[in-house]
Amino acid sequence: MRVISGRWRGRALVAPAGETTRPTSDRAREAIFSMLTSRLGSFEGLDVLDVFAGSGALGIEALSRGCGTACFIDNDAAAVRAIRANLAALGTTGDVRQAPVTSLGPAPRAHHLVFLDPPYGKGLAGPALAHLMAQGWIAPGAIISVETSAGDELDSDWELLVERRFGKALVRLLRAPA
Repeated sequence: MRVISGRWRGRALVAPAGETTRPTSDRAREAIFSMLTSRLGSFEGLDVLDVFAGSGALGIEALSRGCGTACFIDNDAAAVRAIRANLAALGTTGDVRQAPVTSLGPAPRAHHLVFLDPPYGKGLAGPALAHLMAQGWIAPGAIISVETSAGDELDSDWELLVERRFGKALVRLLRAPA
């Protein structure tokens, strides 16, 4: 797994050992960032939130493309270690938190770009989005990339910008309410 574009293009990333983390494929990551670029134009200065972060590849890709700050959240200790190792290898920092998403308290800042990649088949995306919005983690009008299995429902009335299927994965870009 590598960073696709930006200042760290081509740099290798480590993924957590074991079967608990399912990294987003390079093909899907490239497509997600293509869809985001066509909507955002630039990533410069945006605050990014990577939830169910795994290796942190999505948040790191956003940083590589110019995002200003990044917060990574995952409940798995191996994932948190991988994220910290990836950030250290790139010579950068981020706010890395080990916690269940729905236990997070009020946010230190609202984020303009959010990646949500929960475990498939558990129905976690909708409740996570609602909790993050209620706690101020998601800025009004933010763009959210949600990856679920193709069969997972997403209980959200947020504006659907686009959805694309990549094998077993379904990626939806949403806009948070203003």
